[in-house]
Amino acid sequence: MGRSLSFCGVILAAGDSSRMGRDKALLPWPPVPPATISGDTFLSATIRLFAPHVDMVLVVAGKNEHDLAPIVYAHGASLVVNPDPARGQFSSLQVGLRDVLNHGRDAAMITLVDRPPVKSETIQILAAEFEQALRRGMWAVVPEYQGKHGHPILAGREMIEAFVKAPSSANARAVEHAHQDKIVYLPVDDPLVAVNVDTPEQYAALTAQTT
Repeated sequence: MGRSLSFCGVILAAGDSSRMGRDKALLPWPPVPPATISGDTFLSATIRLFAPHVDMVLVVAGKNEHDLAPIVYAHGASLVVNPDPARGQFSSLQVGLRDVLNHGRDAAMITLVDRPPVKSETIQILAAEFEQALRRGMWAVVPEYQGKHGHPILAGREMIEAFVKAPSSANARAVEHAHQDKIVYLPVDDPLVAVNVDTPEQYAALTAQTT
């Protein structure tokens, strides 16, 4: 299904991770206690999660381009650079989605690198719902857990163009709200869709939950 729709995976990873104190893209996944070696990171695990469902994975980087490049290329993804990540996360979303359109793709699976990778079954459920949603004239599918909206977002061409055409001063939430009647909010049994990790304390709490 993903391939018939010419899907791109888009991972937004251009933030400076100032509250975390180190690049969130490089945090070990699954979380491990300090001084423990892990084979995966948030970034590499998300690339591998998306890869079976999309034609290509795009990672939007910023000043951390050189740090992320080895992981991106080692896992068969492509790197897109936001030339001015200080403009905020929405600018990275627009950079990534413009590249989706430039590659001739008509759908995107979008997430933030500070969101832990969700279950593979969740991706399958979202993808199946997205296929049905497009047939009903809908533009996107957003997972939710216990009433909280999360990621990854699956967006069709109309939703992609709405994001890309929005003014740079906008944000993703405002664009989604403007087209709420075209979005399916799908409850899923996966708390990770609604988790984001911004601080060492949040990462430590996630470590406690998964070990």
